[in-house]
Amino acid sequence: MIQITLPDGSIRPYEQGTTAHQIALSISEGLARNVLAAEVNGEVWDASRAIDNDATVKLLTWNDTAGKATFWHSSAHLMAEALEALYPGTKFGIGPAIETGFYYDVDFGDKEFSSDDFKAIEQKMLELARQKEVFERTSVSKADALAYFEDKGDEYKLDLLQGLEDGKITFYKQGAFTDLCRGPHIPNTGFIKAVKLMNVAGAYWRGDETKKQLTRIYGVTYPKQSELTEYLLMIEEAKKRDHRKLGKELELFAFSEKVGAGLPLWLPKGTALRERLVQFLTKAQGKAGYEQVITPHIGHKNLYITSGHWEKYGKDSFQSIKTPQEGEEFLLKPMNCPHHCEIYKVKPRSYKDLPLRFAEFGTVYRYEQSGELHGLTRVRGFTQDDAHLFCRPDQVKEEFKKVIDLVLYVFKSLGFESYTAQISLRDPENKAKYIGSDENWKLAEQAIIEAAEEKGLPTVIELGEAAFYGPKLDFMVKDALGRRWQLGTIQVDYNLPERFELEYTGSDNQKHRPVMIHRAPFGSLERFVAVLIEHCAGNFPLWLSPEQFIILPISEKYEDYAKKVLDELNNSDIRGLIDFRDEKIGRKIRDAEVKKIPYMLIIGEKEMAEGKLSIRKHGEGDLGEMTLQEFGELLIKEITV
Repeated sequence: MIQITLPDGSIRPYEQGTTAHQIALSISEGLARNVLAAEVNGEVWDASRAIDNDATVKLLTWNDTAGKATFWHSSAHLMAEALEALYPGTKFGIGPAIETGFYYDVDFGDKEFSSDDFKAIEQKMLELARQKEVFERTSVSKADALAYFEDKGDEYKLDLLQGLEDGKITFYKQGAFTDLCRGPHIPNTGFIKAVKLMNVAGAYWRGDETKKQLTRIYGVTYPKQSELTEYLLMIEEAKKRDHRKLGKELELFAFSEKVGAGLPLWLPKGTALRERLVQFLTKAQGKAGYEQVITPHIGHKNLYITSGHWEKYGKDSFQSIKTPQEGEEFLLKPMNCPHHCEIYKVKPRSYKDLPLRFAEFGTVYRYEQSGELHGLTRVRGFTQDDAHLFCRPDQVKEEFKKVIDLVLYVFKSLGFESYTAQISLRDPENKAKYIGSDENWKLAEQAIIEAAEEKGLPTVIELGEAAFYGPKLDFMVKDALGRRWQLGTIQVDYNLPERFELEYTGSDNQKHRPVMIHRAPFGSLERFVAVLIEHCAGNFPLWLSPEQFIILPISEKYEDYAKKVLDELNNSDIRGLIDFRDEKIGRKIRDAEVKKIPYMLIIGEKEMAEGKLSIRKHGEGDLGEMTLQEFGELLIKEITV
């Protein structure tokens, strides 16, 4: 007998060789029907794989992230089977699950392929799925695996096999299709009830431009047609909310080839929105004891050699700037933290001075690959709402908790109510990627885990996702469409203080190292604005909106009254403008709706005679007549930040 520990902590005895599916059956038949795979001692297995030793087991369904990943990876195999049936001789690269579905890289040889072929492939996939083909796992020797794919003439699988160790190679077979694969997979293809191929692109084999370009086919599948329909509607809504589209329509930002790819230009309205975000956070930081600092956009190369950034990122960053002085090199600033370390060192520090909290809206530059640039979410120049806290070891947890409070205040103020805190730790199997001692890493990781627990945050732990200098807490926020974005981040760092030899004099009159906490509630202003645009579809909270109202005079006879209204509202710090165009009022209203201006103030003969305003609200319509004072009070009440 073996002992199986379930997620609720209960321990049950089972016969050696029991499968996750049999464990599910022992709990309930309904659960067994929905189990896609299982997490066994932290590793995802097929539900049909025998468990021979005591283990901790979590049964995975469609509601689990790992369950979805297994479902979508199996769907990639199903698509490959359909392609092989429809296009004999097709060769296959890799076919992983991704966050929203799967893809497979395919070599069709001389055959032409386009999205026009999607429908036939989808129909074939559903036909095969209805046969409920079982995914069968077999261990294969390297020699047999090589012989199999040599016989098929599939150079891509042969290339993959070169890096695999004999004795650890597995094949998966369903129906007439066999693939080189580690797995895991769902029990059978019958779980797949709805299929949609999304798009097709080119992808060089192994990401190497000197190698052949394969056809990458993206798809998504669901266990119910209704869920696929809902997803496709969400995709259409996402297109309408695309921050690149709305950013152009609302005149917030632009890009110029002459300025350079990935370097955004903030237009007047976008700058106004951005500055209000800065003012909002500056005010909150001031109350929390932060001090504002400013550092240059460049730094001496030696600064980043000391910090470790040059070693980790130098080759993939902007090249160094050489000066007329021989041997002198500068870099565009990739990080603010080394500069803040130098600010700390300006004068001696005492234990009584700590914690010190330096904040900066600092613009940094990183050379992202051109193919990875995407609107404001992936750029080469961006402004971090950065801060670095220098504290004593006994202050770390309390300071970390205060930063969590600040991050949650930001999210609440901007309508982000659904989030998960990801505790990002280093990879214990690959410590060479990181700097610093095991002891310091252990202290830093423990501080984050305890702080998150004491604040009652919903958390997940991810190994290998830490920064190279320390672990971190990343806030994964869900937007209005249910998409996950990584926004705020908090990091504990024992290592940069070591590298920069930072010190403070303790109560024992001895020198000690401070601990650094890095934090950025927005992450970067560019990315945050992009996510905010898509979250609220450009309908910003009133306090953030570049223009809170627009006055629409019915004719030029009422322009003087419109100017008087504008002046009085502007004097009350309420932002707006007048539409002076010689257009019909219906056109003016439509244009204001397109620009998503929150309030429209219509002025005609009656309004001017009675000293009132006819009010319309964006997306809601007429609110009736109000006096200027009543309207001002309405806006002030709505502005809650």
